[in-house]
Amino acid sequence: MLIRHIGHAEFLIITESGERIVTDPYDASCGYPVTKIQADTVLVSHGHHDHNAVENLEGIRTVVEQAGCYTLNSGIRVTAIQGYHDDVQGKKRGETLLFLLEAEGLRIVHLGDLGCALTAEQAEILKKPDILMIPVGGFFTIDGKTARETVKQLEPLVTLPMHYKTRYNAEWPISGPEVFLEGIPEKDIRRDIEALRITEGDRTCQPRVALFKA
Repeated sequence: MLIRHIGHAEFLIITESGERIVTDPYDASCGYPVTKIQADTVLVSHGHHDHNAVENLEGIRTVVEQAGCYTLNSGIRVTAIQGYHDDVQGKKRGETLLFLLEAEGLRIVHLGDLGCALTAEQAEILKKPDILMIPVGGFFTIDGKTARETVKQLEPLVTLPMHYKTRYNAEWPISGPEVFLEGIPEKDIRRDIEALRITEGDRTCQPRVALFKA
């Protein structure tokens, strides 16, 4: 499986069988470059412009934008559960979906625009993923401190921070990944990577945290 961070909360996941899955595609208002991407399936956590720009994808067969369990091609399973976009049960920003993708012996979790700590029930469904994609920038989502606590709760093998400040969204009232990275030994962080390749057989060779090139 190959994983690329397109930007913000958008990732491209390419399985060994060739399935292309995109999470939370953003639009041009985010500041990131927008290019057309081929995708068989798109996971949309909620209806905000920086997460639901499906018009920027091509070849889509399936859009997952509601809670439930789905089976895609090649036996890929997606479980989407409800979460909150804020810490007052959605009263500020509504709800967001949290995704569990199971493919080729791997568990990949994408936490959308999670805005509060996970419940015990949510954590039980999402626990011990091989890959965890988690917002860390704060203000619109959980901040770095809460993200660290969520990582401890879920115990992922590899964590991919997302939804933080970069040169593309420098005016946004969010922070970079520094707070989240506090206390993590530098030897456990792989920075400025182009892509992450992982299979069921090489999980022990992976970094604890991976940061992609902006």
